[in-house]
Amino acid sequence: MTHTTPLPDSRLRRLADPVRRLAPGVLACLVISLAAQFLSDHYGAPTLLLALLLGIAFQFLSEEGAAAPGIAFTSRTVLRLGVALLGARMSFDLLLGIGLDTIALCVLAVAATIGFALLAARVLGRGWRIALLTGGAVAICGASAAMAIAAVLPRNEHSERNLIFTVISVMLLSTTAMVAYPIICSVLGFDDKATGIFLGATIHDVAQVVGAGFSVSDTAGEAATLVKLFRVTLLAPVVLVYSLSIRRFVPNESGGEGGARPPLLPGFVIGFIVLAVANSVGIVPAPAATVMIDASRWALVLGIAAVGMKTSMRSIREVGVTAIALVIAETLFLAVFILGGLELLGHGGN
Repeated sequence: MTHTTPLPDSRLRRLADPVRRLAPGVLACLVISLAAQFLSDHYGAPTLLLALLLGIAFQFLSEEGAAAPGIAFTSRTVLRLGVALLGARMSFDLLLGIGLDTIALCVLAVAATIGFALLAARVLGRGWRIALLTGGAVAICGASAAMAIAAVLPRNEHSERNLIFTVISVMLLSTTAMVAYPIICSVLGFDDKATGIFLGATIHDVAQVVGAGFSVSDTAGEAATLVKLFRVTLLAPVVLVYSLSIRRFVPNESGGEGGARPPLLPGFVIGFIVLAVANSVGIVPAPAATVMIDASRWALVLGIAAVGMKTSMRSIREVGVTAIALVIAETLFLAVFILGGLELLGHGGN
């Protein structure tokens, strides 16, 4: 009996099949992302928010047709890749530039905001899943945190709707804070360093933190960026605590596709940790880190555009007023907590 070796061109065809299947949707997301970047460069609005809103306008592409598989792939895999590559921004040197008092304030603020979210959700009649999801997103880093947290939460029929709602709400609130918080800091008489700490510790998304900080001064921008990046480093431990807590206190919940329990730490969160550690010990060359940071930013823009394209405004409206009240309350709680902490630490206004 003779065996024939597959011809190289047949192997190439097998490799090309997934590319052909995903390409239309990925390219659609790329076009929307480029448009969002163009509008952001010319009008100053946040790129991620524009990508989300433009994506929503093309929601019909994700329902059926050639683009649907690529949009689904981008909204999940590419977005998670962007979160993993965020690790290239992290390093132990961040801790040296922040100070132990600010580090302690940020850690306490994250824990307190998540605790407040659970309490407020109970008062408003909402479930613990949306409390952990929105509380973590508000406390840490907005849409990126929402994606990481959603990967370890047990899934139900509302999981995707809650995730999309959280992404939209934290982006809108983050954009509002980018404009309002520098004004508040000025009214309160904060110096540039205190302003930077407040902005970095309260605004949800990195891009808005940078925009708000450097709109005040270089000192405020640098302080805000450092504090915000430290908050991002808390993503991995918070996801791990969530995962362990769910296994301990909700042992009968299943999740993930096919009813499988979510992983203790998703692969992209592990990638985030590995890159952060590698960057801290100097394994990652500076040019490579720069490339990964740029790739992370574009992967997040592509992913958020895809999330927008999968967003049904009808399903978002079904989340209800109480969910909106929950996210707003969490955002206000975080701001008040940080203001109180700055006052205790002697960084308050004159």
